[in-house]
This record gives sequence, structure tokens and C-alpha cells, in this order.
Amino acid sequence: MNRQPSEQCNSISWLLWHMSRVLETVVHSRSQNLPQLWVIDGWHKKFGMSDDPEDRGVGWTAAQVASWTPPSKEVQMAYYLVVKEATKYFLTNATPAVLEKESVFPPVAEPRSAALAMGQVTWDAIAHGGQIAYLRGLYRGMGWHR
Repeated sequence: MNRQPSEQCNSISWLLWHMSRVLETVVHSRSQNLPQLWVIDGWHKKFGMSDDPEDRGVGWTAAQVASWTPPSKEVQMAYYLVVKEATKYFLTNATPAVLEKESVFPPVAEPRSAALAMGQVTWDAIAHGGQIAYLRGLYRGMGWHR
């Protein structure tokens, strides 16, 4: 999970962490003005990272990605699953007013609705999920369906 196919590419670990962090930022901080699980549940400690709720890998250099040491696969997957469940809860319970509320979702400076931001993180998950699937196939061969 930590292998980079080249020094200019992200690892599966980094992609999974980044994807989870972006989603949590949109769901908790931007759409609901809630503190992030990253901080309140101490996930940053389990990852050996800062409690900065804005650190989600956006703007990281190739050197930063290469020097990042992820936690175990179990910790990575547990954080992903917690964020996934929190997102399901948010989407199940969000009212039209909550989804239509506009906020700034950095790095874009213009206000966007929570619904639009969720659409954008859906695309982000598809793109990064595809990258993860591709790398898995590159390293282990066919068998994504197993």
C-alpha cells in the first residue's frame, strides 16, 4: 500500500488517506460546521500527524508524499470506514436547506452549496478510487473482483 510506482506518483496509502481527509473536511467542517473526527477522535495521532483539520494533502509536493510514513493498513482502513459511515449519516439526514447552504470549500474561493461539494467529492472518490484500483492491479495483477 505504501509503494509509489515512481517518485511523481502517489501510493495507495496516500490516496486513501487524502480521499478520506477531503471527504471528512467537506462533510464535517464545510457542510455542518462540526469538528472533524480527525481531531476529536484522535485519528491524527494514529497517523502520527498534526491535528490541523485543513491538512488533507492538497498542495503536497512529491517530496512530502515520498517522505510520508503511513500507519498500518488496519488504521488506514478504519479511518476510511469511519468517514464513510459519517458521510452516509450526513447524506441520510441532510435536509434540502442543509444541502443548498453555500459555504467556501477551499481551495476554491467562490461559495458553493453542500450538494455541489458532495458531487465534487464523489468525482474525487471515483478518480482516486480508480487510481487505487489501477495501482492494485499493477502490483498484484488481475483479481479486483475477489
